[in-house]
Amino acid sequence: MNTLAQSIVARLSVCYPQREARALARILCCEVLGQSDVDFFVGKDTLLSENQQQKVEDILQRLLHFEPIQYIQGEAPFLGARFKVTPAVLIPRPETAELVQLVAEEMRNRYPTLRSLNDSLHLLDIGTGSGCIAVSLARMLPGSMVDAWDISEEALEVARENAELQGCKVHFCCRDVLRYVPLPEEQGRYAAVVSNPPYICRHEAEQMERNVLDWEPEQALFVPDDDPLRFYRRIAELSRGLLCKGGGLYVEINRAYGHEVVALLEHLGYTQVTLYNDLQGNPRMVKGVYTVEAKVDNQMDEEPIQS
Repeated sequence: MNTLAQSIVARLSVCYPQREARALARILCCEVLGQSDVDFFVGKDTLLSENQQQKVEDILQRLLHFEPIQYIQGEAPFLGARFKVTPAVLIPRPETAELVQLVAEEMRNRYPTLRSLNDSLHLLDIGTGSGCIAVSLARMLPGSMVDAWDISEEALEVARENAELQGCKVHFCCRDVLRYVPLPEEQGRYAAVVSNPPYICRHEAEQMERNVLDWEPEQALFVPDDDPLRFYRRIAELSRGLLCKGGGLYVEINRAYGHEVVALLEHLGYTQVTLYNDLQGNPRMVKGVYTVEAKVDNQMDEEPIQS
């Protein structure tokens, strides 16, 4: 590392582990200041202008307040693309990329002539946030039509911008999944429903890093301690009406509740329910196939909510 990078690491090491401080130093030197990776790793020094010095200092102050570097930069990498992120949306994680890759692979295997289906393959992303799932699926499965829901209008603004930036067509709707009752025309529409819902129990906040706890949106993170499967239950109920016969429900999960999510889906009539580990070996995704004839689930008391 060069002198600047060493200085950055020394300052950040007060708040961050050494490895993370070094990674942040590389981002500052290479992605913010434009130094090449080769020059960074061989320790080539770079002369900074006054404006660059001030920019580095401003970013360091934000990092020392545990603001995520992705929010500072305004973007995050995901499956080979850059997604706009703000504190209104979660920062995309590698585990979610694994979920998208699983769905895309299974859709390709099931519909090998996807491009000739004239947009007949419908997919739904529930709790879209930045739109990383929906936009990535639209990009990876160009013969599909993708819908995406979120309760937050601020999140949907970010997601719409990401779809536009990547040239992908996604239909976004503001919907509260806990209250929404599907309309008759939505019955049996989707070949796949995908979701990375809130799944962190409140008691787990004690072990969370400050750059997540202090900055990322609470409503996208947490569920009550006494009802950790709240969103999985409702999404699975809704999906029984939304999925076409043989359609798949794919969800990212809290690794502590993998077997409980499997049991929930089986109880609700899903078959071929499968628990997948992520690349770190942790239970992280569950898939279930719904083979019963599609029927809208109207167990909720509210009138259908339209948007």
